[in-house]
Amino acid sequence: MQLIDIGANLTHESFRHDFDDVLARARNHGVARMVVTGASREGSEEALLLARAHPGLLYATAGVHPHHAAEYDDAVDARLRELARKPEVRAVGEAGLDYFRHLSPREAQLAAFERQLAIAAELGKPLFLHQRDAHEDFLALLRRWRDRVPAMVVHCFTDTREALHDYLALDCHIGITGWICDERRGSHLREFVREIPANRLMIETDSPYLLPRTVRPQPSHRRNEPMYLKHICEEIARDRGEAVEVTAANSTVTAEAFFGLA
Repeated sequence: MQLIDIGANLTHESFRHDFDDVLARARNHGVARMVVTGASREGSEEALLLARAHPGLLYATAGVHPHHAAEYDDAVDARLRELARKPEVRAVGEAGLDYFRHLSPREAQLAAFERQLAIAAELGKPLFLHQRDAHEDFLALLRRWRDRVPAMVVHCFTDTREALHDYLALDCHIGITGWICDERRGSHLREFVREIPANRLMIETDSPYLLPRTVRPQPSHRRNEPMYLKHICEEIARDRGEAVEVTAANSTVTAEAFFGLA
């Protein structure tokens, strides 16, 4: 079983003391490749450096998360364009809208998101997207830009069945994390994850966040890491009513095509 973690925040400081061990554990659990998320200018630079240090194992995205949208200016936009042209950078993002925490004003989020949509359109790169409590505004922008961008994945999908089908109607990909393992807030995903076409489903850990609550034993440090992708895949397979080998193979082929890894 060869898996691809499409969203791992490996630049996070919690990985600095045992980074090589984290990669080794991932490989030992069948995670053959990982895409390191860039969520700010600095984070995107660091993601690129990690990808360059581990060719064939790590790849990167370059973008500005909506939490950092207030920092988005012409200099950031120019640098993201440079980063997105690098061969190790396989998608623009993490970009999108987050009205749950409002760490940046809505106007700044909308402006930063649209500028990153323009980068993806100009460079012909896929988009790695974030949306929380902002579905209508998010969907309106996706509809406006969809025919100019080659592919989009709604990363860490946690929304409703109706939202899912809105995205699938736009031929978006869907990223599922260990959120599905959370009986307090993710059980609704188990009811309709089987409705995601095999060629639109990808899996991710969003490490170090969202440690699957069904992992046993639970690590004392509570840090998620890519090694748990296999567990997430097993949970998704059960909910989809298919063999884990099928879920693994399909999600891997889909991720290879989306990020140009094949």
